[in-house]
Amino acid sequence: MSTDTTTGGQPAALRIADSHETIRVQGARVNNLKDVSVEIPKRRLTVFTGVSGSGKSSLVFGTIAAESQRMINETYSTFVQGFMPTLARPDVDVLEGLTTAILVDQERMGANSRSTVGTATDANAMLRIVFSRLGQPHIGSPQAYSFNVPSVSGAGAVTLEKGGQTVKERRTFSITGGMCPRCEGRGAVSDFDLTALFDAGKSLSEGALTIPGYSMDGWYGRIFAGSGFFDMDKKLGKFTKKELNDLLHKEPTKIKVEGINLTYEGLIPKIQKSMLAKDRDAMQPHIRAFVDRAVVFQTCPECGGTRLAAPARSSKINGKNIADVCAMQISDLATWVRGLEEPSVAPLLGSLADTLDSFVDIGLGYLSLDRPAGTLSGGEAQRTKMIRHLGSSLTDITYVFDEPTIGLHPHDIARMNKLLLQLRDKGNTVLVVEHKPEAIAIADHVIDLGPLAGTRGGEVMFEGTVEGLRSSGTLTGRHLDDRASLKKAPRKPSGALEVRGANANNLKDVSVDIPLGVLTVVTGVAGSGKSSLIHGSVSGREGVITIDQAGIKGSRRSNPATYTGLLEPIRKAFAKANGVKPALFSANSEGACPVCNGAGVIYTELGFMDTVSTPCEECGGMRFQAAVLDYKLGGRDISEVLAMSVAEAEEFFSTGESRIPAAHKILGHLSDVGLGYLSLGQPLTTLSGGERQRIKLATHLGEKGGVYILDEPTTGLHLADVENLLGLLDRLVESGKSVIVIEHHQAVMAHADWIIDLGPGAGHDGGRIVFEGTPAQLVAGRETLTGEHLAAYVGA
Repeated sequence: MSTDTTTGGQPAALRIADSHETIRVQGARVNNLKDVSVEIPKRRLTVFTGVSGSGKSSLVFGTIAAESQRMINETYSTFVQGFMPTLARPDVDVLEGLTTAILVDQERMGANSRSTVGTATDANAMLRIVFSRLGQPHIGSPQAYSFNVPSVSGAGAVTLEKGGQTVKERRTFSITGGMCPRCEGRGAVSDFDLTALFDAGKSLSEGALTIPGYSMDGWYGRIFAGSGFFDMDKKLGKFTKKELNDLLHKEPTKIKVEGINLTYEGLIPKIQKSMLAKDRDAMQPHIRAFVDRAVVFQTCPECGGTRLAAPARSSKINGKNIADVCAMQISDLATWVRGLEEPSVAPLLGSLADTLDSFVDIGLGYLSLDRPAGTLSGGEAQRTKMIRHLGSSLTDITYVFDEPTIGLHPHDIARMNKLLLQLRDKGNTVLVVEHKPEAIAIADHVIDLGPLAGTRGGEVMFEGTVEGLRSSGTLTGRHLDDRASLKKAPRKPSGALEVRGANANNLKDVSVDIPLGVLTVVTGVAGSGKSSLIHGSVSGREGVITIDQAGIKGSRRSNPATYTGLLEPIRKAFAKANGVKPALFSANSEGACPVCNGAGVIYTELGFMDTVSTPCEECGGMRFQAAVLDYKLGGRDISEVLAMSVAEAEEFFSTGESRIPAAHKILGHLSDVGLGYLSLGQPLTTLSGGERQRIKLATHLGEKGGVYILDEPTTGLHLADVENLLGLLDRLVESGKSVIVIEHHQAVMAHADWIIDLGPGAGHDGGRIVFEGTPAQLVAGRETLTGEHLAAYVGA
């Protein structure tokens, strides 16, 4: 009997198993989605478009990918699930046809000082095995080459049962690790600049300590005076060695002051516990400034920054130790590995070479394996995560990408498109959230969300082909073929910022004059040295404000009002109008609902099951005590104000009883960066990547400084919003500021007054200035990759 027919005589092609060709979403309501229903074709490349905040990530990541991961987690035993993050079911009526989802997002890799590109991609693990087999002299197992494993040895008596008797035997053990004992595998050692801790020309009673919060008027003064370890009126510069050691390094010691039992501890261990144990970004600004001033990091003198102990550095293959090869550019390392002909480890060398080739294929050949993972940009981190999937034999997987073209020069976008198509052609479903027209153009299917952002978004505006999108009349469709024109009359600079002999990372003794009083755009392929030049030689100078791509730290209690400092003048105005304390108008302080502690919801942990969140019955989700909501300003209570959008609040705080100039100014900055639709109380955790960067930009707009540095401000911006950004940059320049932008977007390049192009390639093939001049000169010459792509963009 033929296997090509079913029992009912139907052809196999019509079997019901073959009918599941789409991922069907019905009634999705995650974040701002308004009962969204779509059908996404499987084994095709679908691009999701729409303005930033329109609901793309809510649909792709918050609904489809989240449910796929939750269902996979449920296949494990309840014991295993207890060790896994609990994921709540997305708010959606129907989700059918899901396949295993692999997320490749923009989240930065952990900034753990021990994490490097090599450890994050398993390349280091393979290299350690190679050295443990081929390295001469042989020093031990692979862990002998790991900077995360310390060398440990010990001896002692162990009790054993032998022949029915208890006997004691002496045993010794040793573990040979590769960790440098001085810096503990970090490559750098920290030291304190004592001049930042105290003024040696003063005594303690005269206020010699310059550490924030260490006033002699409070308990610190009583503890120092009552300890008896030193004379409070003696100048610190005249302290004996013992007195200075007691002040700075003394171990916790019990003392009695004014009849009260207290603990005295030296300044340095106290600072390490109270300040240095915190994440730098989570510190208050004045504490962060003190730490930056007082703590000095320098390369470890013992290992020279390689993180490795002497034995690991002594073992070599063809004259190179493992630190040498990890410091090589990956494109060069791939060639070196392929030159090792050793049959005993041939499969391992082949696998390692393939991994390194993947770095080159994806445009990251300029990195080195010893590069700290925390220093990678969002785009570099995302492409590094892609590497482990490129050679995978798995098919029928759903790959989910969040703007994979971020940080890519137009020259590199074509390479990224090719990789996405390769994943699709292996039989996978590829879902991409994207704004770049070059990436949208390769889609088999497009889903456009909108019409606008926030509460005015969350609807499907178009589904179909790219050609259909062009003629659809939606915001994305209308702007898909937008092309900025070259600036006809560039502004004249008012001076220059000199950079001389810059050698950071791959820069080759670069000297350049960056014009002031104009819009300067720094371009070049990824890895050409743009960030090394600007962040290494310009950031940190007096009067320079740097707005980089580092993420915003914020819990679900943080929102635009708290992050920007907007809530402070609002609380004071409410307090003044009602004759009460400002603390009452904070959901994190005295005004918080006592039942939910100001969260607005009650979270119920159910072990390995989903955590259930229910609106607080006491405050109805308002987050404040009922009594607090009786206090009004301009006819509105504090919860109503936090529910306003930025645009509404800007109007509300501009006139009448509710006029607050300080709040109005901050709201104006938020509107300027295109965030007028955000509600003041929206948790920061629900904001998209582009929204977070722009809220950061808004907080810096009011600062006093002559030079602004922006690192790829078009990240996460819709085509329609790029025009607004250019208007904002123009307003900054016209107000007397100098603006330096690191950017790949051709519209920003075309709008520049001056362009500095680095290259010609990435890594050691870059690091040189290949062009300086106006955009028109760059297009006319077409001598660089940037020039060629900009000329094609403007149609020159």
